[in-house]
Amino acid sequence: MTELLHAINTPEDLRRLSRAQLKPLAHELRAFLLNSVAKTGGHLSSNLGTVELAIAIHYVFNTPHDRVVWDVGHQTYPHKILTERRERMATLRQLGGLSGFPRRDESEFDAFGTAHSSTSISAALGMAMASAIKGETRRAIAVIGDGAMTAGMAFEALNNAGVAKGNLLVILNDNDMSISPPVGALNRYLAQLMSGRFYSAAKEVGKQVLKGAPPLFELAKRFEEHAKGMVVPATLFEQFGFNYIGPIDGHDLVALVGTLENISHLEGPQFLHVVTKKGQGYGLAEADPVMYHGPGQFDPTVGIVPSGKPSKKTFTQVFGDWICDMAAADPRLVGITPAMREGSGLVEFERRFPERYFDVGIAEQHALTFAAGLACEGLKPVVAIYSTFLQRAYDQLIHDAALQKLPMVLALDRAGIVGADGATHAGVFDIPFLRCVPNVSVATPADEPECRALLCTAFEQDHVVAVRYPRGAGVGLPVSTDLNTLPFGRGELRRAGKRVAVLAFGTLLYPALEVAERLDLTVVNMRWAKPLDVELLLKVALEHEGLVTLEEGTVAGGAGSAVLEALQAHQLLKPVLVLGIADQFTEHGDPAKLMALQGLDAKGIESQVRARFAALLPG
Repeated sequence: MTELLHAINTPEDLRRLSRAQLKPLAHELRAFLLNSVAKTGGHLSSNLGTVELAIAIHYVFNTPHDRVVWDVGHQTYPHKILTERRERMATLRQLGGLSGFPRRDESEFDAFGTAHSSTSISAALGMAMASAIKGETRRAIAVIGDGAMTAGMAFEALNNAGVAKGNLLVILNDNDMSISPPVGALNRYLAQLMSGRFYSAAKEVGKQVLKGAPPLFELAKRFEEHAKGMVVPATLFEQFGFNYIGPIDGHDLVALVGTLENISHLEGPQFLHVVTKKGQGYGLAEADPVMYHGPGQFDPTVGIVPSGKPSKKTFTQVFGDWICDMAAADPRLVGITPAMREGSGLVEFERRFPERYFDVGIAEQHALTFAAGLACEGLKPVVAIYSTFLQRAYDQLIHDAALQKLPMVLALDRAGIVGADGATHAGVFDIPFLRCVPNVSVATPADEPECRALLCTAFEQDHVVAVRYPRGAGVGLPVSTDLNTLPFGRGELRRAGKRVAVLAFGTLLYPALEVAERLDLTVVNMRWAKPLDVELLLKVALEHEGLVTLEEGTVAGGAGSAVLEALQAHQLLKPVLVLGIADQFTEHGDPAKLMALQGLDAKGIESQVRARFAALLPG
């Protein structure tokens, strides 16, 4: 039954409900959410945990006049459902459909676009100060998880917010669970804060005291000795200049609404500590929030059931196997991840080599400089990081690693188009931003065995080497268990053809070979975007009348640009067709459809080659 939910199209409709109707609404919203995500796939555990929080925020605050910024944003499905998008949930994460994250161009209720963590406090503070400058009366609210609170940017914002004195509310959604289990001193602090008799007492006192009138907040402060979790001037957050309130049960709508209403009358920076449970209300997700973090389609009455079909090994699995094998062979290897143990394929490595495994939390900048420190002492760090997240550590890459020519392997997962997560997660910029940095090399394996071999090659070098590989599986070639290398900076001729040659970087080698059979093209597997195999390039250029470069990355400054630069440097003039990702952000949707839209499937490649080199090709 979704009688209440279907009467709500906007938060204005929500605010017409009585408080007694909010709890049954939460049940309806949770059931709708579960069945919707089961049909489309998407983020589930985190969204089940924010149902009551989304209801309470929109019930109390005058959104969209009051601004709400959801950190990371993968937990905003309840928010989307309550803000005019319920009927579009069937299109979630599909081409032309709803984004899985907040987007300003999707709804006026999405005050700020998010998908990378720890940006919410900075953005909301900017909004709060803009309101003050313009003389407007509005509240800016940042909803941030405990995992995202481990990142340095969040603390930079807290440090600024405490002295800026804007009308900012930071809601810490403490579910003790980021994508991977959270780590670090702050998480231990929060865990201790929530543990034992103290939390039980604070929760009960909070229910009784905080639902009263605003003056009772002052009364609560006098109970500091025995209710520190409720209002604690001496906590870390009070030291930043915030008025700290909590912790309160994030699934108790009475406590949430009452507390938020009181806070709405307070001036200056406020900090509300809310405790929620990932997967709340769906037992299977509560028991295994990691498995249900981002499931595909499934039957909610049964849960996620392994298909049982043998599947091709993913590039992530290839990396996971390689790092374990290399660590067994070389005791200098250490593995580092910024809170993406499962996603980066490091679960087995942590189990086998716990003393050489480091999850540094959502802290990409720290991950790179930490790796640089390890490298200074003779160790060989391997940083497993998504291409899109490496962008966040660019200064550390340049200043702390490359400038000092320290040996480091960057295992760049999710390089290229990622599909349903969209532009925020697409790894299409790494070739341009890496190849312009001295002492950095970039390998682009075409398939699974080549990925393993190039990881071995990268590990042997005395400088930073990035090995970029896409999400999911390749063509399905078998991968051996050896640790053989490939020649550094050298490509290979894969097919000899006539007149036109395709220089392929990465997995697009295989559609290039398919097209080459029909058009009788030469195909070169370049393997390295930096250093280019200039010797092979010049040889192929001299023997052919036209060249095509092919990469799953942006053409602006990419591998194709590197080819053009090399040809110009050697004063070799040839017509070159540069194919790759256009100079625009890629939308979310099915990866195959997105590649076709970019003209990077076999059909699109053939069409563009025919259009450019019609006079050189067979009819």
